[in-house]
Amino acid sequence: MSKRPLWANHLISVLIAPATMTLFIPAAILAFTGAALPDPATATGLLRILGGVALIGIGLWFLIWTVWLFDRVGEGALAVGTPVNLVVRGPYRHVRNPMMTAVFCLQLGAAALAASPWLLGWFAVFCAAVLIAIPLVEEPHLVKRFGAEYQAYRRHVPRWIPRASAWVPDRQHGIASSGVVKGVKG
Repeated sequence: MSKRPLWANHLISVLIAPATMTLFIPAAILAFTGAALPDPATATGLLRILGGVALIGIGLWFLIWTVWLFDRVGEGALAVGTPVNLVVRGPYRHVRNPMMTAVFCLQLGAAALAASPWLLGWFAVFCAAVLIAIPLVEEPHLVKRFGAEYQAYRRHVPRWIPRASAWVPDRQHGIASSGVVKGVKG
């Protein structure tokens, strides 16, 4: 059986996770609850629109950046095709979960843009699930996969609130100055 191209893995991964959480589920919520865009003629409406668009823009930027890093540095994709290398570059030097930051921004931006308390509720449910899943599922997997290098990374880079300055790993942490930790293929 031939191996699926990496771009196909990225497409599947983005459709499975970020697109479902930020497009498909919110669209279903809005279809059932209805929503009207805020009135740009009012100060509140204009602020909601500008805030929503800004959050969506930030979210898209971070999502594209982190997917690109997973491809180029991690040599893998999100949900399909686990990265071969631990990614410790770009936003990952400030916070361990910048992809979740992207999804949170997209969800909050959509809630603001649609002025929807239902989307805000979806954001709260999703956040609660992520706050539980990351430490209980993802992090133990990464410790097993990358060992001491991930543990050093975890000690220096916070899970949710970004560091002001980028963490620069050195050889004593087992991470090359390029920010790449070689993992185990498979």
